[in-house]
Amino acid sequence: MEPNKSDVRTLQQLNQEYVDAFMNADVEWYRAHLAEDFVCVESDGSVLDKAEFLSNTVKGPDVVEYKLHEVDIRIYGDAALVRATGVWIREDGSMGMSRYTDVYIRISSEWKAVSAQITRTSRMGPRGRYKRRAARSMETLAPTSSQPLDI
Repeated sequence: MEPNKSDVRTLQQLNQEYVDAFMNADVEWYRAHLAEDFVCVESDGSVLDKAEFLSNTVKGPDVVEYKLHEVDIRIYGDAALVRATGVWIREDGSMGMSRYTDVYIRISSEWKAVSAQITRTSRMGPRGRYKRRAARSMETLAPTSSQPLDI
């Protein structure tokens, strides 16, 4: 079954707004768009509930730039997964990459984020010899619809 294009557009917009809210420390956006039982698993393994996440948001971002790549949205009825890669730059010029998966649930015809899982690395590209080899072999395959990283 083909996903509803309106839902896909809504989730694309919510995903971009989520990142914009992060970059602008927009607590009110998160307050309105995160479910009350929202949980975020950070790169260090810490688990934040909605109140802790909002408290961290107030502090502002730890990066000066964050660009989205490879956004993938999958809808399963009233649930959706939003996966993406982001490339970030810190104030000192250091760069890194994050990959995340956000889980959204449709509640009374409105999409709310219920979970976020973030993995950050200061190294970009595949790590480990097996992953590098797989990445090289993937380059020979036909291109996908995903947007390539242009770093």
